[in-house]
Amino acid sequence: MAEVKLIMPKMGESIMEATILNWVKKVGDSIEIDETVLEIATDKVDSEVPSPVAGVLSKILFEVDAVVPVGAEIAIISTEGEEVSATPSPAVQENVGNGSSSKVSTPQPVAVEAAVATAAPAERIQSRSNGRFYSPLVKNIARQENIGQAELDTIPGTGKDGRVTKRDILGYIDVRSKGGGVPTSTQKQSVSTAVSVSGETEIVEMDRMRRLIADHMVNSKKTSPHVTSFVEVDVTGMVDWRNRVKNAFQKKYGEKITYTPILVEAVSKAIRDFPMVNISVDGKNIIVKKDINVGMATALPSGNLIVPVIKSADQLSLIGLTKKVNDLAFRARNNELKPDEIQGGTFTLTNVGTFGNVMGTPIINQPQVAILAAGAIRKKPAVIETDKGDFIGVRQMMFLSLSYDHRVVDGFLGGSFLRKIGDYLEQFDDQQGI
Repeated sequence: MAEVKLIMPKMGESIMEATILNWVKKVGDSIEIDETVLEIATDKVDSEVPSPVAGVLSKILFEVDAVVPVGAEIAIISTEGEEVSATPSPAVQENVGNGSSSKVSTPQPVAVEAAVATAAPAERIQSRSNGRFYSPLVKNIARQENIGQAELDTIPGTGKDGRVTKRDILGYIDVRSKGGGVPTSTQKQSVSTAVSVSGETEIVEMDRMRRLIADHMVNSKKTSPHVTSFVEVDVTGMVDWRNRVKNAFQKKYGEKITYTPILVEAVSKAIRDFPMVNISVDGKNIIVKKDINVGMATALPSGNLIVPVIKSADQLSLIGLTKKVNDLAFRARNNELKPDEIQGGTFTLTNVGTFGNVMGTPIINQPQVAILAAGAIRKKPAVIETDKGDFIGVRQMMFLSLSYDHRVVDGFLGGSFLRKIGDYLEQFDDQQGI
């Protein structure tokens, strides 16, 4: 009898932890290869973790609601055969080179824990103290902030059984850094204890996904100094072409043609012209991404957002982009995305025009360094320049706004890149066929 250690899979470039939602299998249950063992959640997507082997679930290492770092062992599966080392779910292995072989990414949380070990306080922080469980992530944060066990035990927890969550300890650190008093277990945020005198106020707790999105957005603003540039673009040719071909396009390809694939096409072309927008920052290093993977922010029925990624967008035709956009959007709204389809993005597009907004100042999707917002298309009077002189005409106009990380993208690069996207849209070939 051999043992296979199931580990928490890597769910995305910026994802360092996941929450266990449900154990589908119980200790003693038989498991087939690729059969779901448990369900997990991150700030981007809920997902199932399949078993890489057939066997029997012999041990569960984390309970429901535990926040587990990527790379940590979460269960042990007993199998017939030789001993096998810790194995990730096959669904999240990363392909290398031409796809003939694969590798497992080095778990980042392990490196983080090792890096802070030498700077940790002399007092060792326990996984359990005063009847409360502390996740590896919370312990790592405590070590980095020189929070000892006694102080950690005083932080009020909002998780299950009073568990201290990432949000709890970061909120505590924020209050402490501003010179605020140390909260006690009886103190709560004002919003959670507010009482409506008139009875007309309703207090609604954020759902799990909204809390994680909120943390992600706050972290982005803390990480990147945001600058936003704007251009107004004449997209009359693009609008006229779509209106002319949309019925024939759907009849021929079985797909509705929207403006999103046209925007993705223009973005991909502009990134090829300005590759230093397609980067991320790692300490003092700039990581230049060769693949152009465009994420598209998609609104969910719950009101939350998710960002499925169009891989190698620059390699797809307009027809291919249309099929990909429609497929990802449909499965995103039905919670059918695979983990691989919401990771690896190098640039993000959000269409605020869908909500009738003319422009927006989007927040960068870390670890990317730029995000484009496309506003609503509206008919407006505009000056039209011709060889015979200028005149006023009714045109289809749209605002584009680019938020970018001013640490590595200056005004010249950001502004030139944004203008290039606008140029590609204005030069759209409205005489092309389908």
